[in-house]
Amino acid sequence: MCSPITIFSERPSALPRLILTRVFMKIQRRYILPITLLFLAGGLLGASFGRYFSDITEDLRKLEEAFLLINRSYVDSVDPGQAAEHAIGGMLKSLDPHSSYIDASAFKEVAETFQGSFGGIGIWFQVLDGDTARVVSPIENGPSEKAGIRAGDRIIAVNDTSVIGIGEDEVKRRLKGPVGTQVEVTIRRLGIQRPFTVPLTRDLIPLYSITSSYMVDDITGYIRISRFAQSTYAEFLQALDELQGQGMERLLLDLRDNGGGLMQAAVAIVDEMLAGSGHIVSTIGRSVPSEIYVAQRTGRFETQPIIVLVNGNSISASEIVAGALQDHDRALLVGQRTFGKGLVQNQFPLPDGSRLQITTARYYTPSGRLIQTPYEEGDYEGYLETKLEGLSEAYRDPEKYAESIPDSLKFTTTHGRTIFGGGGIMPDHVVEGDSLRPRILHALYGGALFETFRLWFESNEQALRTTWEDRTDEFVNDFAFSTAQWDALWISGASAQVPVTFVVADPSTEELQFTFGELNENSETIRLYFKALLGRQLYGSRTASPLFNAIDETFQESLLFWSEAEELALLNR
Repeated sequence: MCSPITIFSERPSALPRLILTRVFMKIQRRYILPITLLFLAGGLLGASFGRYFSDITEDLRKLEEAFLLINRSYVDSVDPGQAAEHAIGGMLKSLDPHSSYIDASAFKEVAETFQGSFGGIGIWFQVLDGDTARVVSPIENGPSEKAGIRAGDRIIAVNDTSVIGIGEDEVKRRLKGPVGTQVEVTIRRLGIQRPFTVPLTRDLIPLYSITSSYMVDDITGYIRISRFAQSTYAEFLQALDELQGQGMERLLLDLRDNGGGLMQAAVAIVDEMLAGSGHIVSTIGRSVPSEIYVAQRTGRFETQPIIVLVNGNSISASEIVAGALQDHDRALLVGQRTFGKGLVQNQFPLPDGSRLQITTARYYTPSGRLIQTPYEEGDYEGYLETKLEGLSEAYRDPEKYAESIPDSLKFTTTHGRTIFGGGGIMPDHVVEGDSLRPRILHALYGGALFETFRLWFESNEQALRTTWEDRTDEFVNDFAFSTAQWDALWISGASAQVPVTFVVADPSTEELQFTFGELNENSETIRLYFKALLGRQLYGSRTASPLFNAIDETFQESLLFWSEAEELALLNR
């Protein structure tokens, strides 16, 4: 594979000039004739286009001259390929936080990995400009999920080499590799002061969209969608059919930690739950046609009660679903405010095989809410601060946060309820953080105690599989930690990279140190959580999901709101 240096090494100035000259010729062929016709057809209109074209031409010439002057006259030799890429990067930095450049080698390398036996670690992640990889969600039954990597984790190094600020495609390249090979990722997790390293074995990644579906009780069905892909709609219909066959009369739809995906899949799923020809989502851009997507078919679940679970990792397509159902009073939303990504990106190929992935439109919900969190063009740090501050305020004190939202960001649903814009979808009921929750449960729900479980499981895996692997129902109903297993688990925690220790009183606030009283008082919740982790290792996420939901505060609180969801359902009959 040729590097940019090899391509331009012989004549550092002639080829860039030739490329730009050809660009100008192409522009002239494409635009001069139409503009000339416009001049003939209408003087003022033609003059306006002429001035616009002249301004663009002058700006391009200025860029060309600067490029060539630097290439010829700078004190040190300049790699023109890198200079061009830096120029593109500079232009993108003045835009929104999600437009990006994909260099040719990275784009080609990603494509090549699908031609052989290559695998990965099984995560959806994103890298905003200048940041490191942020895990949007682990993929069901993939290596990362089994190793305890979770949404919100930051990957700061791969095999002891920093990946901060290197870009999304380079992170992908380092994480991918032949199936069966080892890779170590260093994680920084909120709530744990020290980074820790997770060893992973690459594998072929299962790509399912519906990661859990089951009957919560005699009439309540539960479906969790982890992403929106080409197969998602078909998987959703299959899950609906199966649950309705088991007597489902109301649906709990879980979109938490859903990193988004195909808009068309999100629209199709809303169509199954929205009667008539209701508006689902709009896309509005400057250079692409604006589009309005509406319900087009008689759906399979148009009148029954629905509750939708969302959180700060519900992104893009999942926000389209949540926003449309809320705007039409079709579902009750419970959880935390969503991420707020409502920008539509398209990829445009460049002559060397690289890609410009730039924002071409914005998403709007039926009531007119812009899903995207506000940003100042080029202010990446301010964008992140605004997003994190908004999510935090909405989580800590939702009533105070709602009162602070200006009237210009208040919208009305189909039947007159007040809802909020300004970035992300605000749920109807926010599940607040419990400041009185014991520290040990904060650590548990934050994932700080997973390494304790992982070390214990690795030491006992063979015996556990021999005893329980073919006894799924018995495990779910009957398994309980023995005294010996419980004690051994915490001994493992003391030898972890971030050790867990217990004291009689006055635990340190800087380490994972707790009192024996905290452990005993919260023993039942902690045991159920570790049982759920064990069930996931032995049988996969689908079996473990009901176990996790049994101690999931948002899930459990949502079950208290069925009367409100039923009132909304009546409005749509």
